[in-house]
Order: sequence, then structure tokens, then C-alpha cells
Amino acid sequence: MSYVILFFLLLPIKFALKPFQKHTGRNLIIQTAKIGDFVNITPLLQQLGRSDALLSRTVGPLASRDNTLADCFFIEEYKSGFLKKMRLAFMLINRYSNVYLLQPNSTNLFYAAVCNARNKQFLTVYTRKWYHGIFYLTASGCVEHRRDTLSLENYLKLADRALTWRSQPKHATQPLWQPQRVLPMPDAPGKIKIGISISAGNKAKTIPAAVWGQILATLASLPCVFYIFGPQDEQRYLDEFYQVNGGSGNVISLVGQLQLEEIPYAVSRMDCYIASDSGNIYIADSQRVPVICLSGPCCMAEQRPLGQTLIISPADIKPSSFVFSAPYHFEHSPLRLFALTQANRDDIFAFVAKLSHKEVING
Repeated sequence: MSYVILFFLLLPIKFALKPFQKHTGRNLIIQTAKIGDFVNITPLLQQLGRSDALLSRTVGPLASRDNTLADCFFIEEYKSGFLKKMRLAFMLINRYSNVYLLQPNSTNLFYAAVCNARNKQFLTVYTRKWYHGIFYLTASGCVEHRRDTLSLENYLKLADRALTWRSQPKHATQPLWQPQRVLPMPDAPGKIKIGISISAGNKAKTIPAAVWGQILATLASLPCVFYIFGPQDEQRYLDEFYQVNGGSGNVISLVGQLQLEEIPYAVSRMDCYIASDSGNIYIADSQRVPVICLSGPCCMAEQRPLGQTLIISPADIKPSSFVFSAPYHFEHSPLRLFALTQANRDDIFAFVAKLSHKEVING
């Protein structure tokens, strides 16, 4: 609600500056969520050619290596303090011809509404509050997003209502950025290289170590090598993984050894990737790596990998986590949310077993 007050304070200045707004042709994308959500806006970035963006600093290492992005502002630098908020508002107010709002929370709605752009396209979502209507009055057009519609496709429709999720590919960096150093990834000739994420940004989406044990046992008869991806702060999940599954010779930990900007290239070297609905599953999907996604509590109708994908969902539990409403606690335990039936295990085995020699690129 405080952003409504700020908006009304700025309204006379906004109107006073509007006659001086020039047609620059510049685009501004507003999406301040994390890694997976960033990857899912890249088809829109491709469609627009080149844009500025208001983002989360978390995705900065990817954004700085993306040739579809020019100037990036990071919301964390402007959220605290009245003067910082005003500074960003004045930087944006007359700078753009086109504004695309992809994550319409109160903060982002405020900055989108302040802009004097001639073309402002806003996403409307199911978490909209009554006072958000004040900001939506400034929009040129809106695209309605529901829990049963695909977020990536609706992002594209902000640019052109005729576009679909097939219209543009996604990426993590553009072009794929290759690290200068040799990555600490032992090669495994003739093996099926499977990347896994043993945790997620939202820790409630973490697959239990016992479930990983079932997956490893399911694939034990195949020539697989598993590479564990994760930042340094996931060491405790790695310890749990080893405690339950032991230190197998076909499991290689990369936890804490890769920078975010190095992950897309490292993931692109995998033949398959297995994770919950988290950032790396979308990075893998952007690199055309076949993925197995254990959806747990997440709604796959709204957001999911779109390439060669096997989705494992709990049969008797309705989704309770959504793109714009993602709780950090769930009614059911992780063991129930990510439980594998024998049919699930058979599907996982068949999915990995059918990977062709061509797909096993380093075999």
C-alpha cells in the first residue's frame, strides 16, 4: 500500500514530465524473480531483440552475459529507503517507449506505472490486490494469467497476442557463455552423464535423500554417472545425500565448485538432468538437455520444462505451489510429495535407457 502513496506523490511530476517523453524505441522488462523464472522470460527477450530490465541481483551473472539485455537495474539496490526508490523512479520515468511487466507485485507495479512509455503491457495474475487496480489504469494492455495457463506463453503474448510458447526458444545466457577455466567436472567416456539438483531455492521443494536413493537404485543397471549441482550453502543436503546413499563411485559432487554463470555450460554437457521444479531444471531445458522433473507440490500446467521431459507428479495430491503464490511450507511431507511408485520408477528407467548414442554426446 505504501507504493500507492508514493505513486500519488509522484503523479504531478509524472504528468509534468510526460510532454518531454521522447520516442526512444527502448524496451524495459520488469521481472524480479529468481533463476527459473528468468530463464522463462528469455523467449520474450529474444522476441524483442534488445531490452533493459529490472531484475533480481540473483540472476545478474546470467543477465550480464546475455546479448538480448542492455542496461540492468537490480531491485535489491532500490527497495530500502525513500530516496533510493525515488532515484529509480526518476531514472525510468521518461526513458522507455515500451514497458513489459511480467511480475506484477506492488513494487514492480509501481515502477511500471510511473513510466510514461506509450506502450505498457502488464500481466494480470491471481494474487492481484484491490489497490493494484490504480497501477493497472496506466497500462496500454493486459494479458490475463491464470493457474491453468502457461506463464512463458503469456509473457510472449505481452509483445504479440498471436505468439505461443513455440514462437521463440529459451536460453540461460545468449549466446551460451563458455568459462575460460577448465571446470572441475571429470569426464566419463561411454557413460550417461546425469546432472541432479539435491535442493531448490525454495527449500520446501527439496527432494528427500531417500527418494534420490530410489532413483539411483532404479538406474543402477545403466552406465550412469551422476553430477550433483548446487551452491556452497547446500552442503548439508549433500551430507544427507551421502549419509543415506553412501559414497558411490559414480556420484561426483560439484556443490560449491561452480559459479552461476558457469552452470549453463556445465549443464549443457549433461545427457539428462533430474531435479524438482527449480532453477537448474529450466537451465537444462534451455540447453535442450532431456529432463526428469519431480513436480512435488508445483503446478505443471502453469510452468514446466517444455523440451524432452518426463514429469513425475504425485497422483493423489493437488498442486499447492504456483508461480505467483509459492509457499514455503506444505500440508504434506516431502516424502509424500516426492514419493515414487513402481510405475514412476519404470518410467524413469525407460526415459534414461532410451537416450541414444547421439544424445550421449561425450560417450
